[in-house]
Amino acid sequence: MLTLQFVLLAFVTALPLPAADLAPTGTLRAVFLATNPVQGRVDPQTGAVTGPVADLVRELAERRGVPFTILPVADAAAVIDAVKTHRADIGFLALEAARAAQVDFSKPYALMANGYLVRADSAIKSSADVDRAGVKVGAVKGQSQEIYVSANLKQAKVAVLPLMPPDEAVAGMILGGELDAFAANRARMEAVARTSSKLRLLADNFLVVGQAIVVEKGEASRLEEVNRFLTDVLASGFVKASLDRARVAGVEVPR
Repeated sequence: MLTLQFVLLAFVTALPLPAADLAPTGTLRAVFLATNPVQGRVDPQTGAVTGPVADLVRELAERRGVPFTILPVADAAAVIDAVKTHRADIGFLALEAARAAQVDFSKPYALMANGYLVRADSAIKSSADVDRAGVKVGAVKGQSQEIYVSANLKQAKVAVLPLMPPDEAVAGMILGGELDAFAANRARMEAVARTSSKLRLLADNFLVVGQAIVVEKGEASRLEEVNRFLTDVLASGFVKASLDRARVAGVEVPR
């Protein structure tokens, strides 16, 4: 009898998680990039998270009838690590091929535009003007913009920064001549441009990338549930309403 019980216990333990089990601990745990306003914002006083990430996580948790937590982290690598080490059940990231080798991406729930910030008196008028000898472009290591400019700019020099600097620091690097342009999402760059009339955000986008939800690699049932959820909230207008409330510049709902 004991042997039979042991075999049955081993069999049950070896079974995969219940289909589409997004919250195995009983709490839906999400992680996102704290410095990306397209995903969300963290109140410096209270630590409260607002924006699309907060809205999506709250709605998904309510539908499953579980509580939730949202963890802001410093960079994309930290998002991936949290998902891979089971400290988070879902993460929020921009779609990118190298990342897709480490985690599985959902369909995009938003399209994020990215632009270059330059001095107002710069000779750079469009994104095509950036890739010239003598031009120095700043971008943050591991972010979508850095991955793109490092791979695609052939003549300009890319200065890779370890973390996203505060807005005033970005403005200072450009106005002080340390950088000729800064590559980041349009929402972030518009915020920096508003700090000084001596700054200008180029009108065209050098990159448009999808924002998505990631799960651990190979968790097909979890990914299917996330995609069903996103299909519903996109069709209902939930995502658009969330983006409108957040007043995020340069972000659209996928068509």
